[in-house]
Amino acid sequence: MRLRSAGTKALIPYITPEYPVKGSTVPVLQALAAAGADMIEVGMPFSDPLADGKTIQQSSETALRNGARLPMILDAVRQFRRSSSIPVILMGYMNPIFRFGVARFTETARDAGVDGLIVADLPPEEAGELLDASQSVGLSNVFLIAPTTRDERMKWIDRHSTDFSYCVSVTGVTGARARFGTNGSLGSFLQRVRSNTTKPFVVGFGISTASHVQEVWRYADGAVVGSALIDRMEGAGTPDEAAQRAGDFLSSLRST
Repeated sequence: MRLRSAGTKALIPYITPEYPVKGSTVPVLQALAAAGADMIEVGMPFSDPLADGKTIQQSSETALRNGARLPMILDAVRQFRRSSSIPVILMGYMNPIFRFGVARFTETARDAGVDGLIVADLPPEEAGELLDASQSVGLSNVFLIAPTTRDERMKWIDRHSTDFSYCVSVTGVTGARARFGTNGSLGSFLQRVRSNTTKPFVVGFGISTASHVQEVWRYADGAVVGSALIDRMEGAGTPDEAAQRAGDFLSSLRST
């Protein structure tokens, strides 16, 4: 990652497209870019999101009602690309990609301006078709490292992730948490990741405040904030209001 070479850390928001209101995806992306996002993860809503907690599950239900299917999401990224070159990573599950067609999906994603993919329910051992299709069009693949991952497997995941890995901070589902600290088991886990990987890694699940971000930055190359951002956007009545809330919240995470 260029940020590591520059000696800086990444702040990475995750959004559920078309949440909380229809038409909000592009304005929210633009607001997050203006607020200093270094990379943006865009969810691919799915009806059975096994790794997601209540917040993202509910936002995905809203998104699906508002028409957030893969063609719409890719079109939103395409529109966003007209004004920003910030990396965009799509995060979701394999089923919608499989239904779309793996090769067709990677080609369409590349043409829309997507930079990479995180597929939460696809382990590297089963990712051959997606890896081949992604490599052929220049998309990055990002695989997950959990606290239960053994050292040798961390090294294996590091080798198979194209540019960076994604560390799950807890052995559970997504969701904002009031308590989040790296002084105990999480710190030990991230130190173990650092000693077993050569590529950058980011951390997600449970990060919700500026102090959480600072804690993660002590160990990792980036912090991903999803559920807390979605919580802040809840109740917005228009795309512009959703974008304003998203940008204001991301800006607050930069404070120390």
